[in-house]
Order: sequence, then C-alpha cells, then structure tokens
Amino acid sequence: MLSSHQPTQTCRVALVIQYLGTHFHGWQRQPQQRTVQEEIETALSHILGHPVTLYGAGRTDAGVHAAAQVAHFNVTSPIPAYKWATILNSYLPKDILIRASAQVNHNWHARFSAIYRRYRYTFYTEKLPNLFASAFSWHYYHEPLDESLIQAALEPLIGKHHLAAFRRANSARQHSWVEVQAAECYRTGPFLYIEIQADGFLYGMVRLLVGMLVQVGCRQLTLTSFTDVWKDQRRQEVKYAAPAHGLCLLRVGYPDFPFPPEIWFETQPKLIFGQ
Repeated sequence: MLSSHQPTQTCRVALVIQYLGTHFHGWQRQPQQRTVQEEIETALSHILGHPVTLYGAGRTDAGVHAAAQVAHFNVTSPIPAYKWATILNSYLPKDILIRASAQVNHNWHARFSAIYRRYRYTFYTEKLPNLFASAFSWHYYHEPLDESLIQAALEPLIGKHHLAAFRRANSARQHSWVEVQAAECYRTGPFLYIEIQADGFLYGMVRLLVGMLVQVGCRQLTLTSFTDVWKDQRRQEVKYAAPAHGLCLLRVGYPDFPFPPEIWFETQPKLIFGQ
C-alpha cells in the first residue's frame, strides 16, 4: 500500500490487457462471480488503499479471451503511469497480464474514444483432437467448412445495419445498429478463422453470428437465407451460439493511442503445425 506522505499527482492511466477467459465469468464485475474487472480493481485497491473503478473498452462474455483489451483508471499517486503494468502484474493471477500502461489525457476514454473493436473466432478442423488447440478453438470436424461460402455470407454485412437477429436477451443497449467495418474468413492449415471488426458489438453478437455462419459453411443454410434472416431481424431463427472459448477480442482501435503496434495490434498467436 502506498504511503499517504508521498507527493501525489492525478492522472489517467490506460492499460492494454490480456486474459485467458476460461475461468472468468466475463469482463464486467458481477456479484458472486470471478471477473477480469474485479481482479484488476481488487489489485489496484490493494496497492492504493482505496477503491478504484476500471473502465473497459468493451465487455466480453464468460469464457471469451482477450489479446488486447483496453481499460483506464484515474489515480492520484506518485507512481509513473508506465510502471503500473509491472506493478499490477505482481498482484494479478496468472490468467491476466497487463502488457503495457501509459498516461492519457483526461478526456480520453477506453470505451467512448474507441473507433473499433475486432474479434477473431478460431476453428480447429482436423478430426483428431489436440490438447494444445482445445482451449482457444472450436473443434469442428463433423462436416467440412467452406471458407469461401462463409466469406460470401460476410460481405453483405459490411456497412451499418440493424442486427437485432444477432443480439442476446437482457442487453442494456438502446438500439441494435452496428457499423461493420471489416469481415473476413480464411484458413491456415487445419485452422479456420473468422474476423469481425465494428464500431461496437451487441450482447452475444459474435458468437450468434458465428453459430449461423457455420450453417452456411457446411451448406445447411444458403447465402440468401442467411442474409434474409438478419435483414428481416428474424431473431427466432438464430438458435445456436458458437462456444465461447474459440472467441478472442483481438484488439481495440483509437485515433490517439499511446502504445506502439507491437503492444496491441496482433498479439494472439496462431498455431502452425510443422510438416
């Protein structure tokens, strides 16, 4: 705990955070549940000797990972902003890592200053299971997935759309408009990836979307039928959500970000099998 006799300076500190979502009930603090926000706030409170509120760029569901989540907190402390990453890591559990910390302007906000969030969903498609892939991918081998069909289904989603069909119940958001900025499906060996970038995401949106894209990729659903479902907002026809452990918050983008790209831009490793 910090001494109250030390000189103080108020500043806003931004964090780039990685976490393995396996044993978390999501990002947001919830009663009687282990969450990422609570773990970091508890560490900050222990260090500073008083409660601290952490503001995240977005909420991830239970079991979802993050390669570069972003958050900020306000602090009156003699500790330089860049040192908070090292200090926090000594208090945090092994499934959370602060990659870097930096001071930002007081009008900068982890959530409201963000211009995009990008998620990556990973499939492992070989029939034989692999322990080293299982924590971060959906082992989908029952039917072949055609990445070209999935890519074709994604393309009409680019732009601003009302995506209520991919919104879970109990969402606090007032509307279902989402501006999808990029969407792609590609394959590397036995791994198939879907990446979605948007200004924001609805509650449960990516997992519901991926669940339906699987139906397209294995030819259970036509491209026209898929597009009609979300354009007509037929939420009752979106029945399956992809498993959480295949999903990762890849990065959050800002027009003014104090971290170099190697800290946050592409920090989820991809498995490559040797010959």
